[in-house]
Amino acid sequence: MPMTKLPPPQSPVHPTFSEAFFVWLKIGLMSFGGPTGQIALMHDEVVEKRRWVSDERFLHALNYCMLLPGPEAQQLSVYIGWLLHRTWGGIVAGALFILPGALLLGLISWVYVSFGKVPWIDALFYGLKPAVIAIVCFAVYRIGKKTLRNAMLWGIAVAAFLAIYYLGIPFPYIIIGAGLVGLAGGCWAPSRFRLDCTHRNTTDHTPRVIGDTAMADVSLRPTLGGTIRTVIIWSILWCTPVAISWMVLGKEHVLTAEGIFFSKAAVVTFGGAYSVLPFVGQQAVEHYGWLAPAQMMDGMALAETTPGPLILVLQFVGFLGAYHAPAPFTPMTAAILGAAMTTWTTFIPSFLFVLVGAPFIEVLRGQKLLTYALTAITAAVVGVILNLAVWFAMQVLFPATMHEPGAVRVDWYAVICSGIALLGLVRFKWNTLAVIFGCAVLGLAYRTLQ
Repeated sequence: MPMTKLPPPQSPVHPTFSEAFFVWLKIGLMSFGGPTGQIALMHDEVVEKRRWVSDERFLHALNYCMLLPGPEAQQLSVYIGWLLHRTWGGIVAGALFILPGALLLGLISWVYVSFGKVPWIDALFYGLKPAVIAIVCFAVYRIGKKTLRNAMLWGIAVAAFLAIYYLGIPFPYIIIGAGLVGLAGGCWAPSRFRLDCTHRNTTDHTPRVIGDTAMADVSLRPTLGGTIRTVIIWSILWCTPVAISWMVLGKEHVLTAEGIFFSKAAVVTFGGAYSVLPFVGQQAVEHYGWLAPAQMMDGMALAETTPGPLILVLQFVGFLGAYHAPAPFTPMTAAILGAAMTTWTTFIPSFLFVLVGAPFIEVLRGQKLLTYALTAITAAVVGVILNLAVWFAMQVLFPATMHEPGAVRVDWYAVICSGIALLGLVRFKWNTLAVIFGCAVLGLAYRTLQ
């Protein structure tokens, strides 16, 4: 019996702004599981289901976002939104990716400071800490397995760990150094620094709204006036809250300090949330004293349970930092302002980087030079994340005793629980949310039986 030839798929219709709005809202509400899961969800929605963007264009945008400091998944949503509906499309896509998680984390932060001393809530947070250790160790394993493909990249990762753990070299210098090594190494040994960009369906010829062909729409091409205007507008938006706080409250006030600090962090946070947390921990915990190490881990666990980029944990840091130094406001008012300041200065730069750079990246499609630097930076990030895992483990597995200053003890429950959680993540592919909630329930049961 002769096979019936299927008709070619019809070309998809360009989405309206309102149609795209609800798709980005759906992605924002469902974006659990860290950047890998978020990017997979976005690919499924805009490439596979709706055929708005081709695989090649999606990967091209992702490669650029991976080169930027900040959350690559959120930046990718801005880029794709911009491709579809220009500036306002990028703004809406990026904002909806953040807002659901930010609002939910704000509510959880209020519960945390209002009821955190209740024994059963304290027990839940006790159970969350081993889960955080397992999740961070799993991030080291996952990124390292994908990235460290030869002795050169292993050497960069080890050097990064030694530099930050033993020598105390600040995170931004490690990232800059790794990037320079990647650029130099790419010139004399490019095979050791070439980033794999394979993805399924790269040869798919299904019609797309935005396909693989060269850019035809002149509105996507950069202009000098448009670039300058975008830089000025977003720079003013970025700096205005910090400037107002400085003028009204002074340079030393916690809101001003948070605005300045997280603005600096926004331009050096290559590698995503796991890589920036050692830098934030080093400064927010040890230098500024905005929160304790245990509270930092609580925030990490809470951010894992909410949609949106994991870097929203910085909102929790800003919330507690202002809550602990509220004058002249009430503690809760100061905390809300601190969370808003932190979220604003963390994410507004992402809009600036994408909306300024995307037109140039579209013109420069096919250029691969910066991927060498990205490969070296990603290798260094493995070492930085390992430092974070060690730092967390020392705080939880070997806590200081209450009656002997300087002495430590082994928390065997935390050792066993974190080990089982890590084994489940690596060997049995347990869901991150399941690990979080399971460890919280076990912590409650363990403390109750004590």
